[in-house]
Amino acid sequence: MIRILPLILCLIGMVSALWLPTMAHASPGLCTGPVCADDITRSAKNHWQLVLKLNDQQGHREKVVMNCLAGQLSPSAGPVDRAYATALGRRACRLAGEGR
Repeated sequence: MIRILPLILCLIGMVSALWLPTMAHASPGLCTGPVCADDITRSAKNHWQLVLKLNDQQGHREKVVMNCLAGQLSPSAGPVDRAYATALGRRACRLAGEGR
């Protein structure tokens, strides 16, 4: 009986994870180094532009636009490290099928 209890608890956990998917933890998004993009959407105006909501480990938050054709981030300066942010934007472009 004592050996069966951990097995039963494990099965209950697995079944609840399948039946209650809202209980599962979501990933933070797409990350490169200390910079993560929690929300990535296409620009309503130009399909080759992605709008990224960035944050870093220091708590900085910023909304930027990545031009996938030019490989440039706009604005070019801000609180989030631009080297990581640009690399993240280029990666998002490749995953969205807009990269070179």
